[in-house]
Amino acid sequence: MDWLPTLSEWQGPTYLRIVEAIASDIAGGRLHRGERLPTHRALAGALNIDLTTVTRAYGEARRRGLLEARVGQGTFVSETTARAAADLPVQVSIDLSMNIPPQPVEANLDMRIAHGLASIRSNAGFSAFLSYARPGGSAEEREVAASWLQARLPHAAPERIVIFPGSQAIIFNALLALTSPGDVVVTEQLTFPGIKAAAAKLGVRLAGVAMDGEGARPDALDEACRKHKPKAVYLIPTQQNPTTATMGAARRKAIAGIIRKRGAVLIEDDVYGPLEPSLSPIANLIPERTYYAASFAKCIAPALRIAYLLAPDPGVEQSMRAGLQATMQMPPSLMVALLTQWLRSGVAGDIIQAIRSEAAARQQLAARFLKAVPYAARPASHHVWMPLPKPIDGNALLSHLMRNGLAVVGDDAFEVGDSAPRGLRISLGAARNRAELSQALQVLANAVKTPVGGRQIV
Repeated sequence: MDWLPTLSEWQGPTYLRIVEAIASDIAGGRLHRGERLPTHRALAGALNIDLTTVTRAYGEARRRGLLEARVGQGTFVSETTARAAADLPVQVSIDLSMNIPPQPVEANLDMRIAHGLASIRSNAGFSAFLSYARPGGSAEEREVAASWLQARLPHAAPERIVIFPGSQAIIFNALLALTSPGDVVVTEQLTFPGIKAAAAKLGVRLAGVAMDGEGARPDALDEACRKHKPKAVYLIPTQQNPTTATMGAARRKAIAGIIRKRGAVLIEDDVYGPLEPSLSPIANLIPERTYYAASFAKCIAPALRIAYLLAPDPGVEQSMRAGLQATMQMPPSLMVALLTQWLRSGVAGDIIQAIRSEAAARQQLAARFLKAVPYAARPASHHVWMPLPKPIDGNALLSHLMRNGLAVVGDDAFEVGDSAPRGLRISLGAARNRAELSQALQVLANAVKTPVGGRQIV
């Protein structure tokens, strides 16, 4: 046999030790997606155990999403550990509306979460994380955060870091600290819905600036800052949501120069930064004017609810920590402990690399299905942006896709102002696996080549 589990490394019943060995070998690269495992009988004979034990182990591994059985072929390593959503609308069979990272089997989050929590329980016990904690993170947690950020932000220092329960909390508290009702914040003319929601709740007006393939245009930003004198500028420089526009080094330098010249403050949302780690954040150019937000929602999983704010100075750090305490008290301590352990041990890097590789593979799949369709993408982004020509009725297209079982998001969720470009955001990471994504992309490709609402789309 090509593969045989090492059971002596694990504890518990034999069937669970087999499952743990499968999970560990997938994470370590000793088992690969699509690889065929030994038959139940062959593995039982090799390990000198009952056939029913192997059957139970394979069944549990399938339940966890690690393996899949193919009738007449055998048992194989799965492509993904994602399960089918239970709360989709009846007419939706594939939901590509939520921009989330895929769950490739190599990331093996189930196993890594279980092992991480077991280690935390062994070292400190869960009760240590069930009381109130220092708002913004402990000294040790912020030191680990600074060490991780320093790979891309050499000036990151623990005393300027506040740990928040997600980047949405950073955005809301930054607006709360910087603005009053009626003030203006400048964004790209298509932007993250989260800042639209936060601005609406706080009575802040958003002004959208024109974009090109690299995001906000410097001339448009300069004019908007001159005209509106905004209290802040909110930008997503890398894999912009929804357009995937990504600023090159020269564009980032130009944007930083305008913000400095106009005396503005930047809220830099770098949630997609870990997917393209070679790109230097704008915060490196104007650290004294940047509220920098780094999240793990797109490079590991959104439900961790952990994000790092790098404040421009210690005074802002204290203010943002006080704002966190007043609005949400603190981030979830157990999740902070888990992520801190992952960062310290290197597990977080392994997970991010697996997700980055899967994102790249899904982009290649999209390129194959959408080769005749104009769209924008990045090599390792979780989404693509499909512009819609003016004659096309976007609502009719969305309805057509919905009737065919596919959900995506239209431009109205992202637009700031009346002149924003029209289009669709398709979230590739939301598909459970590549087979499901292929099915969805085929539906999309067919739709844009077929008359919808009486008009030809392409």
